[in-house]
This record gives sequence, C-alpha cells and structure tokens, in this order.
Amino acid sequence: MREGETFLFDCGEGTQRQMMRYGVAFSLRDIFFSHMHVDHILGMVGLVRTMALQGREEPLRMWGPPGSSRMLRRAETFGPDRLDFPVEYRELQPGDTVSRKGYEIVAFAADHVRTPALGYALVESLRLGRFNPERAREMGVPEGPLWGRLHRGQRVTLDDGREIDPSDLVGPTRPGRKLVVTGDTRPCEATVEAAAGANLLVHEATFADEEAARAAETGHSTAREAAQVAARAGVSQLVLTHVSARYSRDVSDLEREAREVFPTTQIARDGAEYEIAFPDALTEPSADASQLPVRASS
Repeated sequence: MREGETFLFDCGEGTQRQMMRYGVAFSLRDIFFSHMHVDHILGMVGLVRTMALQGREEPLRMWGPPGSSRMLRRAETFGPDRLDFPVEYRELQPGDTVSRKGYEIVAFAADHVRTPALGYALVESLRLGRFNPERAREMGVPEGPLWGRLHRGQRVTLDDGREIDPSDLVGPTRPGRKLVVTGDTRPCEATVEAAAGANLLVHEATFADEEAARAAETGHSTAREAAQVAARAGVSQLVLTHVSARYSRDVSDLEREAREVFPTTQIARDGAEYEIAFPDALTEPSADASQLPVRASS
C-alpha cells in the first residue's frame, strides 16, 4: 500500500480470504502477476467474483509477462457468471515501465524454469529538496504562494524588484523509496540490477541449503542465495517469501542461513507489515513522512 493505493502481486488460492482476515480493501486497481503457474493465479477466480458481488464498477487492471492475457482471460470467464466491471489485460516485457504520479513500476526478467516470468520494482520519483523557511524570512520572501513556487524550482520576483533563485532556499533533490518483489526465480543478475540500493527486497526462498539442487532444478532459490542477491544489490532489508510447506513449522534454518550472509533478513509471515520510511524520515516534516506499508505472506 502506498498513500492509500493498494497493489497486489500475484493472486494465489485463498487470497481474498487473507485480504478479509487482515482488513485489506478490495478496492485495489492493479494486480501484477509474476508468471502463470496456477499457484500464483488461482485466487483471481474468486476475488474478481467477490468484487462483482460488491457492486464494483471501476476497471481492474491485470499486468503480467508475455502470453499472460490468454490465461488470465480464461480464469476470468470460468463458470457461467460474467463480470459487470471492465477488466483490462496488459502484457509487459522486461524493462517496461508503468508510470504513475510520483512513482513507476518497472518490470524485470526473473528466471523460473523456462517460463516467462517477471519481477517488479516500485520506484518513487526524486523528491524536492528541503525548503529553508528561516532563510526565506531573512531574505524578505513573504510566506505563501511564493514559497511554493520556489520549492517547485521556479524563480520569483519580489515587490521590491529583487529576483530570488530557488537554489538560494532549496536544497538538493532527495531520493524516493524502492521496493522490489521478485516472484518465483533463481538468483539472477537482473534482480541484482533491479534491486540496487532498494529499501526492501522481497525475494523468494523456497528451500534451505540442504535442497540447493532441488532449488536449481525447479527454478527456485534457497534462503542463502536470496541473501547473496540482497548483499550484492546493497538493499536495506530482505524479506523471504514463498517458503516451502516442508518448513511451515520451523523456519529457523532458513532464517539462520540467510542471516549468515545478510543480517537484516526476516521471514514473511501471514499478515506481517513492513513499513518503509524515507531515508531521512527522522528529520522529515510530518507532512512529508508518509510510510510505504508492505504486507507479505509466507
């Protein structure tokens, strides 16, 4: 969720039940699919019908890798009922960007057993530099619209004829935040590049070291391999997801193996929330200190 906007990455069986359990609104506008294996799309059938029963009228956009539209359309038309709201299908190639106000979602190539697969990076735009109100008052710039224009990079002229340049009052631009979700994948260079400097990387970790050969065979990653990707990319936090059911009772081995490489690692748990603050959040004015809550499941 970003500033009230909810994104769903993949839609496995039981998704709507979990959304209801943890209070996630069904008003989301976008679902991003990493690939078309059934365990990542099966929940769509029930979710869109619940949306229809709730009287939804707004379009729902579904994004996926090449060839995904055909499969998703089949899921939409499963059963005799038809939806009363439009569903739009958009296929993305690695490197394609979905641009929105203040951020963009960039698709990158994942590596998953000869199946077209994507990961996604949510990248916020650069933020304006800090405005110096004390200096503005010292320079005789009246508080109000002129402050806003200067903060937006516009040169202004005062009543006494003086011209004030934004560089006199506004600091350098500041980075936004970056969240990266891999979907199912082997560790790959594309993920390292997409996740470079990310605040949070959500990477699959299906197996522990003992099943490294099985991970390679099935196009998945071990916890240690995911941690190596995080370390190479220089991310701030790593959350491991898509954990095999064989570890459902005890994930301590996965956590230990990952933390040996990348200490700031957590295992995703159902309903867990991870808030991504701006890098300078401790000194941010309250109006610019919004959070990017991420809810991940195991």
